[in-house]
Amino acid sequence: MTAPAGVPEFARALLDDAAMFPPGLAPLAEAVPAHRRHESAPYAGLVGPLVAAADALDELAGLLPAGDGPRLPLTVTVPGGPAAAAAALARAAALPVDLRAVEVAVPDGMGADRLLAELDRAGFGEGVHVYVEVPRDERRPGIIAALAATRYRAKFRTGGVRAELYPGEAELARAVKAAVDAGVPFKATAGLHHAVRNTDPRTGFEQHGFLNLLLATDAALRGAGEDELARVLAERDGAAIAARVAGLGDERARAVREAFVSFGTCSIAEPLTDLVRLGLLPPEMSPTQEGTA
Repeated sequence: MTAPAGVPEFARALLDDAAMFPPGLAPLAEAVPAHRRHESAPYAGLVGPLVAAADALDELAGLLPAGDGPRLPLTVTVPGGPAAAAAALARAAALPVDLRAVEVAVPDGMGADRLLAELDRAGFGEGVHVYVEVPRDERRPGIIAALAATRYRAKFRTGGVRAELYPGEAELARAVKAAVDAGVPFKATAGLHHAVRNTDPRTGFEQHGFLNLLLATDAALRGAGEDELARVLAERDGAAIAARVAGLGDERARAVREAFVSFGTCSIAEPLTDLVRLGLLPPEMSPTQEGTA
């Protein structure tokens, strides 16, 4: 699949629109029309589906026009775990949406065997990607290994509203290496507000950069060890990071993006602004206030 005109391969559909999630918390009635504006903006090729929680689907029904218009591209999160997935799928099937993906949490105490059995029973359609939010505990290696033999993908949480929700470089490097070595595509969510590793001036949180994560994935694909991946994740030189991303080339970038599929962001504007500032996107793709969530 080729990138839309003007969109570099590394950035194609990189940004899942998670405007309704913390810290943005946009109301659904605002997030839906904002997403429609993203779809017609100059940077549209960088934006993936709107992300909504399963319990928002009933409200979403009242915001979508009936008829033959374009369907809303949608990812549904299921925090209730795989046992709640079938009900979420049924609600989504009744809506005029293009269901692209479902993201399923793993309840406390659930191991890999039970997880896969319940996912298999949920009845996901062939065209729907299924992401498992892999827990940050002793179950992580086993779950990633179990996913390798299935259609299911991994989702890693990379931040949140508290400092302890941000994994350190070593922990994230270990997760990326495990997923890449197992051939399990993954996405990330939360905390990736900027392109390059940084300290948030408002909170003091140490935040991962989404371009650091992209390059760490490339390093893992080249066979690098966890220590090298951690060094890539820790890099704070924006110019050096941008030069390495620009040097990937289309073929390498496509391979990286098959492994690191996308990340959820509550702001489309922040990542776009960083990419323009770093010279990786043309100035005409700068977001405007009207077109951001």
